[in-house]
Amino acid sequence: MKSIYSLLIFACAASVFAAQGPRHKSLRAYAMGNAHVAIVDGKEALYYNYAGLNQLEKLGHYESHPETGYYPSNDMDLRINIGGAAPLNETRDIYRLVDDIQDLYDAAEKAAKKTNDVTTERAFADSLSKHPELTRKINQYDHMLFNIIAKADLEFAMHNVGAAIWVDGNAAPYFDGGLIIPYFGIDTFYVDAVAQAGGAYGITDNLAVGAGLKVAKRQHVDMIRVDASNFKSVSDTLNERVEDATSDFFEFENIGVGMDLGVLYQASREIRLGAACNNIFFTELGGERIVPELTFGLAYSPRFLNRNSAFSRKVNFAIDYENAISSSHNYKTLSHLNFGMEIEQVLLAVPGDNDNLRALKVRLSGGFHGGYPSAGIALEALRFIEVQFATWGEERGYYTGQDESRVYMAEVSLGF
Repeated sequence: MKSIYSLLIFACAASVFAAQGPRHKSLRAYAMGNAHVAIVDGKEALYYNYAGLNQLEKLGHYESHPETGYYPSNDMDLRINIGGAAPLNETRDIYRLVDDIQDLYDAAEKAAKKTNDVTTERAFADSLSKHPELTRKINQYDHMLFNIIAKADLEFAMHNVGAAIWVDGNAAPYFDGGLIIPYFGIDTFYVDAVAQAGGAYGITDNLAVGAGLKVAKRQHVDMIRVDASNFKSVSDTLNERVEDATSDFFEFENIGVGMDLGVLYQASREIRLGAACNNIFFTELGGERIVPELTFGLAYSPRFLNRNSAFSRKVNFAIDYENAISSSHNYKTLSHLNFGMEIEQVLLAVPGDNDNLRALKVRLSGGFHGGYPSAGIALEALRFIEVQFATWGEERGYYTGQDESRVYMAEVSLGF
């Protein structure tokens, strides 16, 4: 067991470079604080720990594995997912503010033309001083980021085998009050397209290892900044950058190739230990060298709360130490730690001889992701359609608690 953990650490440490690799946004995991490397009892094993694929067709089967037979069974996952996140309220408020500022700037520009010895910037500053309510609003949006996320997944997982194709897009526009003239920009704009496949192998009844390969294509653009003086050209600027980011999207010369490694150990009938080193890229991705992500975790599934029956119940508690070798997180005390819990309950079922029709299931989750609270809810009907909502926080500043970016995300899944 120690030698396997040492191999994971060596594989990650030998590949430490600079940028972050593709990160799939699994709402089940993010809702419980992204503490998932030792849970991985379903398709999430593809993204967090391939060794978890060994649990499918294993948990919930009293005959073959009585120690974990009390756990609700999950024999196969086949899903198509579409999800997204948009700061609707913030976008509405910032649009109104920018519209007011542009009107004020237009008026200042006209006033400056009438008086040759006054610049537009000076006239605008004088106008702002006459509107303290607008100045207060601007100060509230000092480099305020608004995350916009889109994702689409095709996933398949069964005992010891799994594969996925997924796309993750993220744009982070921001508004800054500036010293004299407010400005608008985009801090981040990228699209990751990933295809991956892998498997797991049970060394013993309690110990499994896993590995997978992935190919990825990343498109991104540099920061965009447009101030109030040329705000009318923002549409043209954005169109140019979007064309830059998508022009060679289907040219596959610059594909990144990498792998993921994982191990999972059933320490007792209620406790699992997991470790994974993900995004070990052998080539650059989008012109950047990628930092592997080494994560250790522990999961606790109390037997007396779990129930494997028609009205099954799943209860998990987990803690992860994430990005253990990432130097960029060393100054953020809590950014490595994730805590979470989930309770999943079948509310409506039709018992059968060989299987149960799970007509309605609900899952409630909560936790802390890098020091910020997370939460989520999911509803599944007829084992075919599932709707999920999750929220979590991400740190934008230099230390935990300085500058939270709150994400609210929804997803619809079809499959079984």
